[in-house]
Amino acid sequence: MTRGVTKVTGVMWVQAIGILIVFLVFVGLMMTRKIPAILALPLMAILFAIIAGVPWNSNNPDTTSIAKTILASGSMRLSGAIAGLVFGAWFGQILNKVGITKSIIRKAAELAGDKPMLIAILFFVTASIIFSAAGGLGMVILVGTIVIPIMLTAGISQFVASIVVLSAVGVGALFNVSNWAVYVDVLGLSVDQIADYTMVAALPLIVLSLAMIVFYIRKDGKGRRAWAMPAATGGDGKKVPTYALISPLVPVILVFAFKIDIVPAVIIGALVTILLAWPKRPIHVLSSALIEGIQDVAGAMALMIGIGILLNSVMAPQVSALISPLIEAVLPGNPIMYILFFTILSPLAIYRGPLNVWGLGSGIAALFVTAGMTPVAAMLALRVVSNVQAVSDPTNSHNVWVSDFTKTDINEILKKTLPWMMVAVLISMIIGAFMVF
Repeated sequence: MTRGVTKVTGVMWVQAIGILIVFLVFVGLMMTRKIPAILALPLMAILFAIIAGVPWNSNNPDTTSIAKTILASGSMRLSGAIAGLVFGAWFGQILNKVGITKSIIRKAAELAGDKPMLIAILFFVTASIIFSAAGGLGMVILVGTIVIPIMLTAGISQFVASIVVLSAVGVGALFNVSNWAVYVDVLGLSVDQIADYTMVAALPLIVLSLAMIVFYIRKDGKGRRAWAMPAATGGDGKKVPTYALISPLVPVILVFAFKIDIVPAVIIGALVTILLAWPKRPIHVLSSALIEGIQDVAGAMALMIGIGILLNSVMAPQVSALISPLIEAVLPGNPIMYILFFTILSPLAIYRGPLNVWGLGSGIAALFVTAGMTPVAAMLALRVVSNVQAVSDPTNSHNVWVSDFTKTDINEILKKTLPWMMVAVLISMIIGAFMVF
């Protein structure tokens, strides 16, 4: 890695401090839930630009301006990632509508019988596979309302049932190819490069999640109460051929083994699912799944627009010139510092902090690259620390829902899972440091 040398005047230092203050204020507002990230990111982007002296508009197409470069172009910056998100949500709804999601869960429950440890492990594996095909709160609710009551009925504690689902969300997010597009758009990486480093982030998380589940099952013992299965909802009673249960893995296999891009891989996966399951009204399933899928990810799409606006703001020459010296001062320049920096600071991925990829993290990663870090190193670090966010962050909508559904204190989930997630980050960063340096 190489570092650039940036000369900064006294006025620029004042501007840089102003940007830092705005940054800290908005981080605090997001962490305390005074303002949602969906509004904070574009507002922060505009304030950064104003402080740095970026003009509102310009007749010169080559001049960076707030109106054109940051707002107009920024809102389209992550269009590829948004497309991946939409198609991923579409695929998830198809799996739900044809009955594959619930059939997989039922198969896992049948295999596990009445053994709590085996039930928890099989549901962790099963849910991870499902979430690798489709994420979002809707899918978490769909899966959680089925697997959590089964686990509680088997005598698994509310807390353990919660972490089984949340750990599966974290693992599934790493393999969900629709999430990869954000790294393609932000860091200019190819899908192949992202795929090559996925196991570095995933394997330690899988191992530590399993160890955490086993540890707390043995420690907590029996749950305080048992639940009955919820009433049947849409998709119950549908007979799905056993061979159709491979459908969630199709996009993942196409990306990993055949190096197919994200959107076509998901489209092929959706068509294969329809052909294998063959519902009564396949055209209706395809069209209604697309509409409902878009509804599921509407909030995430808006958040990505905000991230794109923030990215264009921090990458504007005037803003970048102010922030780069700050980034260069803390940029890890060797493997040891790379490991320590991202492991120790990994909790900054929670509470919408500066290492959260669905917030400030994308802009920070882009600045790391500008300051001399390789795009692969930045991508790997961001994906690894995102494991902390995916499992432990109390501001995640899926954490809020799971804790409410199981009647578990959301801060207890944070307190008990964070140390395990940080160990997973440490292991991944040690492995990754040998690969990227």
